[in-house]
Amino acid sequence: MASHVLAIDQGTTSSRAIVFRQDQTVAGVGQKEFTQHFPRSGWVEHDPEEIWETVNWSMAEALENAGIGNADVAAIGITNQRETVVVWDRDTGEAVFNAIVWQDRRTADICSQMKDDGLEPLFTGKTGLLLDPYFSGTKLRWLLDNVPNARARAERGELCFGTVDSFLIWRLTGGARHVTDATNASRTLMYNIEENRWDDELLGYLKIPSEMLPEVLDSADNFGTVEGDSPLAGTQIMGVAGDQQAATIGNACFEPGMMKVTYGTGCFSLLNTGGELVRSKNRLLSTIAYRMDGTTTYAVEGSIFVAGAGVQWLRDGLGLIKSAEESGALAAKADPEQAVYLVPAFVGLGAPYWDADARGAMFGLTRNTGPAEIAKATLDSVCYQTHDLISAKRGDWRAGGTQTVLRVDGGMVASDWTMQRLADILGVPVDRPQILETTALGAAWLAGQRAGVWPEQNAFAASWARDRRFEPRIDDASRSADLAGWKDAVQRTLTRRD
Repeated sequence: MASHVLAIDQGTTSSRAIVFRQDQTVAGVGQKEFTQHFPRSGWVEHDPEEIWETVNWSMAEALENAGIGNADVAAIGITNQRETVVVWDRDTGEAVFNAIVWQDRRTADICSQMKDDGLEPLFTGKTGLLLDPYFSGTKLRWLLDNVPNARARAERGELCFGTVDSFLIWRLTGGARHVTDATNASRTLMYNIEENRWDDELLGYLKIPSEMLPEVLDSADNFGTVEGDSPLAGTQIMGVAGDQQAATIGNACFEPGMMKVTYGTGCFSLLNTGGELVRSKNRLLSTIAYRMDGTTTYAVEGSIFVAGAGVQWLRDGLGLIKSAEESGALAAKADPEQAVYLVPAFVGLGAPYWDADARGAMFGLTRNTGPAEIAKATLDSVCYQTHDLISAKRGDWRAGGTQTVLRVDGGMVASDWTMQRLADILGVPVDRPQILETTALGAAWLAGQRAGVWPEQNAFAASWARDRRFEPRIDDASRSADLAGWKDAVQRTLTRRD
């Protein structure tokens, strides 16, 4: 009997496939980076064909590294970069334009006009989201308005819209299934998260034909069978979740009040609020954490656009390090007397500021500032932004300020220096799991338990294991001084003070 589960983790900078054994240990991995396209300032695009090619390559590589074939895989789970928009031809499956990435800010003017028209309360009330270029809806509107013949073709039913999960499922199933899951749908500005349906009123304001939209399924469901010459032909896709919701599941944050923070290209915190749809008073997002057996679990989310992307900037933009792993060691050499702050608003600021027009800035530079101080400021900015998110959650929900330990995951958490600094700035212990790839693990669990080869929720939660706990080491006065400097730097960077 097949007992392995393969997770496709389609991220912002690379595609990965991870084969998990029945005991949730990793049997094999395949990973391949793909090209980032920046056609204009603030615009970010991906080539959907390159995404598709890297996903297929990664699946084949993971199977080879695991020493198994497709007959050994019980099910596939998919997790994906959220909010990224793909539009493709319903007959050929070919994309009509590059994927517009979640980081892209080209629709800032559309969002501003909709706010001026008084539409934000309507959209927030139905979707839990704010009118910001981050989300899919205005990206899709831009694409229909700017790609020749796209709107007319969409209205004739010739084009499909999807987030990356939908595009991959369409391709994997040979065009047999045009589907998504509730977590991805909840990030589009088009999905009513209380009524669990595409909302015709919102579609009307966004000028988006409903014929383009995928069917919305539970996060653990039958998404179709892989067809064609894929290395996993004949295998069923049984789990799908957006990357941050998948990380919440992978961290076993199933109980209301549990919270995780993921450090990837961006940084994202989710607080499980159970069956209660909480409306944030602090410009955070209400979203769907997962939907299982028709029952929706909600979350309050804070989103930071630049976390690991800041480390990439140190490496690729400034050339201060040769690999991401060097960032912590370089930061540790920084002069403790220099208070240097980086506000990494390279693509605007996310929660709780939501300033699409803000741009990155650095403060406190002296003649003695060098690579170490810049590296420290970059890593510090991630910790400070996390503090902003957690502070904003306090008061939003009855349990929002009670958690005393934070569960973390993602590539950046491998750095002991960064995790210790995070604990110092937050003033709470930080728990790093044994399995750092919790995003892929969450997608694998959705598929594996649906296939009957992985444990149910309670047993899976009991298997979560900690690698290390980081305890705060600095005193309250030092923490307060650091945070005061950060808040001053942010205020100097914002383009509006509302």
